[in-house]
Amino acid sequence: MKELELKYGCNPNQKPSRIYVEGGEELPITVLSGRPGYINFLDAFNGWQLVRELKKETGLPAAASFKHVSPAGAAVGLPLSDVLRKIYWVDDMGELSPLACAYARARGADRMSSFGDFIALSDICDKDTASIIKREVSDGVIAPGFTDEALEILKSKKKGNYVVICMDENYVPAPLEHKQVFGITFEQGRQELPINEELLANVVTKNKVLSEEAIRDMKIALITLKYTQSNSVCFVKDGQAIGVGAGQQSRVHCTRLAGSKADNWWLRQSPQVLNLKFVDGIRRADRDNAIDVYMGEEYMDVLADGAWQKIFKEKPPVFTAEEKREWLDQMTDVTLGSDAFFPFSDNIERAHKSGVKYIAEPGGSVRDDAVIECCDKYDMVMSFTGIRLFHH
Repeated sequence: MKELELKYGCNPNQKPSRIYVEGGEELPITVLSGRPGYINFLDAFNGWQLVRELKKETGLPAAASFKHVSPAGAAVGLPLSDVLRKIYWVDDMGELSPLACAYARARGADRMSSFGDFIALSDICDKDTASIIKREVSDGVIAPGFTDEALEILKSKKKGNYVVICMDENYVPAPLEHKQVFGITFEQGRQELPINEELLANVVTKNKVLSEEAIRDMKIALITLKYTQSNSVCFVKDGQAIGVGAGQQSRVHCTRLAGSKADNWWLRQSPQVLNLKFVDGIRRADRDNAIDVYMGEEYMDVLADGAWQKIFKEKPPVFTAEEKREWLDQMTDVTLGSDAFFPFSDNIERAHKSGVKYIAEPGGSVRDDAVIECCDKYDMVMSFTGIRLFHH
């Protein structure tokens, strides 16, 4: 297949729409189910690059949850603790494969943003992973293959219209890439820079101790940023992105956004949230929304009389600001990556509030000294990568 006609472009009025490879070569994909759209493919191809690179650099199966051309979550296939199994709503599924663990982590980090996601998997999709996908609201999945059992499960989703794309894992794109804006063609070399340990070797803080886990998480943060709309900041802990801030004009706003998502991920593991008793039959999305509101400043929206009875079996107590801060202070050893340098130390101050210990950023700001000094104040470890990872 040399080209694939799409229903429409980004919006329904943008027709005609298709995908093809310059020079008349075969497309590296096979559509096994559904009818993918323009944005589906943008998410699919960016997600595929992300998980392929995560697998290459970590040696572990990887998954990504994409929404609107940025990852809401990305992770490698490490085992899930009992608490993570519960907050990711997979505690009823028994032992899961490494790939299924990767997707449970990628989907579960920011469930609000992942609602209606497009999934990318580094390995052949198995029954465990397909079973998780089946129960979530999602647009589609791309992977290098699917087992017969997994494909049968996925084809039954959305009354047979769920998008399933098989990617040729041996496909190598041309070294130059092109895009058009307002009828003008842009050309540049592809972003093929490897994110490896050598890139992290320039540690500029007084504390220079980088554990293997910290190096792994730095790689995950930077690889995630390669496929995230700039400006972007990524918080990572224990092999998964726990907060991605993307598309903000100010870098500190990216840091705040990513930090607030990381905070919510940790707050969901608190006894106050784990002990919430939901009414029988509540939908997964409604449950996620209720948790998000309960943890936030508008908590009375779900605790007011007449409201809480529709959500909870018994009215939960207010999760006070003091209780939340006390719990957040227990989050440690978080890694932060930034796609460009931090121009001010306010980013470090905000990162500290979310338990950041390790930072990877390009460096090169006229205020690098102030940023390093702030890191030293909190005994952080910061590597200057010397490279920028803008993605537009």
